[in-house]
Amino acid sequence: MLKRNPGKILATIEFGELLLETKNFKEADSLFSKLTAKYPDNASLTYRLALAREEQKDSTAMDLYFKTVRLDSTHQGALYKTAKFELMRRNRHNAILLSQTGLRTRPENASLLSILGQAYLASLQFEKATVPFEKLIELGEGSEFVLEKLASVYRRSGQIEKAIATYEKLLEMDNMNGAVHTNLGALYLKIDNAKIAQEHFMMALFIKNRPADSEYINLGLAYKRQEDFRSAYISFQKALKENPDSERAQIELALAADAHFEDKEAVLKLYQNFVEKHHKTGRNDMLSIAEYRIRELKIEVHMLEK
Repeated sequence: MLKRNPGKILATIEFGELLLETKNFKEADSLFSKLTAKYPDNASLTYRLALAREEQKDSTAMDLYFKTVRLDSTHQGALYKTAKFELMRRNRHNAILLSQTGLRTRPENASLLSILGQAYLASLQFEKATVPFEKLIELGEGSEFVLEKLASVYRRSGQIEKAIATYEKLLEMDNMNGAVHTNLGALYLKIDNAKIAQEHFMMALFIKNRPADSEYINLGLAYKRQEDFRSAYISFQKALKENPDSERAQIELALAADAHFEDKEAVLKLYQNFVEKHHKTGRNDMLSIAEYRIRELKIEVHMLEK
């Protein structure tokens, strides 16, 4: 075709695009390979060849996307492809630079804003991550994915009120999202609203077919904050049933029993069991609490025996 019609380059490119649209990737690959051989410095042709290669799972596709960026540093499609690739490879700095390069030309490119926000989040630059995610919301791109990422940024940067408001928006989309209820419960605990925290933890447990020990621990902590130590004790028991090796559940069980039960020997046994099980690998702060209460309880038990 090229030999017969050397002057009809635009028509040839349109035909190649039609091949891509109709999923004739092998034919598109052949056509754009010939075009790029003739016009090696044309970024658009290189990009289309990369698209055809990617659809065929050809590993050379990514090299072609990077070549496209070298040929045209403003090429939005190639910048997105390369930035996403770098993010997936955990080269967050490169992902940030590529995204920023594209956004200088098109500040409202939603795909690049998303990659930039994710790269900042993955590199723990939470304050910087808020900017692209908030921009996406302004642009009407407030998908469940974007809201979840923004809520995570707010939560991890200590912006609790904003995090709560964003998680509440997620619940408006899907009230049966157990992870959102769990995160809201943890946030409400931080602002000492144990009652609402308890409601969210209960909802998270209701949603899950197989509750994890963490949900029962969180529920127990909500009861503990309200000084309902009996309910807390029961929740920590359930957490241990889910995960008998849970260090946090075992120490919290002992603490709840310590605050609620009068049988000090039984409470002493719980602390001793904790130290026995976790003395080699347990957290020092938890072991210190347990060892301190063991010493105190031994004195109390001894006094009661007199």
